[in-house]
Amino acid sequence: MTDHQFQFQGRAFVFGDDIDTDAIIHASYLNLTDEKELAAHCLAEISPGFVSRVSEGDILVAGDNFGCGSSREHAPLAIKGCGIACVVAKSFSRLFYRNAINIGLPVITADVASFTEEGDAILIDCITGKVGLPGKGRDFAGAPLPDFMLEILRCGGLTGYLETILKNK
Repeated sequence: MTDHQFQFQGRAFVFGDDIDTDAIIHASYLNLTDEKELAAHCLAEISPGFVSRVSEGDILVAGDNFGCGSSREHAPLAIKGCGIACVVAKSFSRLFYRNAINIGLPVITADVASFTEEGDAILIDCITGKVGLPGKGRDFAGAPLPDFMLEILRCGGLTGYLETILKNK
């Protein structure tokens, strides 16, 4: 795999501050574990029809404290199941951030939500942390992902990473 897997280009879907895990996937769906089944209900509480508007490779953009609330992995699984390639937010709940990495969903910390409109083209480089809005001629310096997190993502998530380590022992 190449480092191109950490570069994303898609349409932006923009959300505000304090989007909690219950808003991402309602607690009534916690009996589901398949990411495609979870995806069917992703963000339905705050953005009805979200799933039908998303295309594979799109980018979710949010403000402060994205993924706050519970520690469940269902929230990043639902987002990944929709085809979202990467989540960019001004800040993340620590639990959501690590759950996302652990299930193989790239997340970048960058303050771009207030400059982004739904449907804008957005470019993400997880290695450098650069976020670009080419239609607006704007680039932002986000926080690059540490090498060990990139390696987890390269393996498809924490399970794949651990399997790789055990196989190479």
